[in-house]
Amino acid sequence: MRHLIPTIQLNLSPKQDRRVLSGSPWIYSNEIAMRPEFRQIAPGTAADFFTASGQFIGRGFYNPHSLIAGRILTRDREQSIDAAFFTNLLGQRLALRQKLYTEPFYRLIHAEADGMPGVIVDRFGATLVVEINTAGMDQCRELWLPILIDLCAAKNVILRNEGVARSLEKLQPEKILYRGTAPSGPVQVRENGLDYTVELWDGQKTGWFFDQRDNRALVAGFARGARVLDLYTYLGGFGLLAAHAGAQQVTLVDRSAPALALAKETAAAQKMDNNCAFVTAEIFDYLPQLSAAGEKFDIVIADPPAFAKAAKDLPVAKKAYQKLAQLCAGLMAPGGFLFIASCSYHMPLDEFSNAIAGGLHRAGRAGRILRSVAAGMDHPTHPHLPHSAYLKGLWLQLD
Repeated sequence: MRHLIPTIQLNLSPKQDRRVLSGSPWIYSNEIAMRPEFRQIAPGTAADFFTASGQFIGRGFYNPHSLIAGRILTRDREQSIDAAFFTNLLGQRLALRQKLYTEPFYRLIHAEADGMPGVIVDRFGATLVVEINTAGMDQCRELWLPILIDLCAAKNVILRNEGVARSLEKLQPEKILYRGTAPSGPVQVRENGLDYTVELWDGQKTGWFFDQRDNRALVAGFARGARVLDLYTYLGGFGLLAAHAGAQQVTLVDRSAPALALAKETAAAQKMDNNCAFVTAEIFDYLPQLSAAGEKFDIVIADPPAFAKAAKDLPVAKKAYQKLAQLCAGLMAPGGFLFIASCSYHMPLDEFSNAIAGGLHRAGRAGRILRSVAAGMDHPTHPHLPHSAYLKGLWLQLD
């Protein structure tokens, strides 16, 4: 495949073009002047979009089965979607990451914010782990993936196309080795001066969560001499960096025994075994046990999976975040620090903050927010999709 040729032209309904003309890369299905035959168009078909009066809006993809029916790649009518287009775009994204980081471990492509709708690419040295969650980008992957591979001189490429978002686009899940050799075991990922042991083939998402890189460094900066509790630790991202930074003792807790086994490997390789304890447990069951035992910590970290996977989950999620904050606060020494995060796309920052405040109140603890944080700079947000800033976190000190 050398280029993508738009095969259909779609007009928006009258008075439905203001949002997309102002810069949004998404066109919703109810904004398009629909005709019955449009329902028969294959998902991911290349399309040109116009206003009701015939003004060109942009070139991209159309999917009649998705709420986000149109996704724009370019607003230049003279721009062909070809090898040159993707070489330029992907080259710019690589150049940005190389300015941000000195080592090749980062999120290289972050969907719409990087001009690649629904595409996630995490780089682990010579290996790329890729998620393609939109039909259009999936249809033309033989156009842009080889270009990305060449730019990065990648030896191995794994497609982890297993997300729920693919079903919304009428795409089947898949996990395949696209190029090179599948990892025969865990690999090493270097972040903040520490080498972590990571499983790329069977790990969560792409295997590692680069989004918390800066926040891990923030917490580690306060860890020297501290007793640290790292909840939902996964591979030990926060807790092991705290130990590396001089924490007196770190307790790392997760429900996944395989994940903790990899965290133990990291600790052993870095000779941090003696001051790290690993506990396999359900967090909401384990925290009351710690409280009953009278345990106190100088730093508590809680980085749970998404409590709100859909908008309908918000009421339950708010209660869960409040309860988590309450339990964490009860385990903290006076003057201690709490880092608590939400990766729930549907949880607004203000409601998350209110839930945490409610939990502190229920625990009878006063404190202050020192910093409100988000994902690192390799996880940019599209200016017209601010709600896509899924990760939010609070760094607090409690009296």
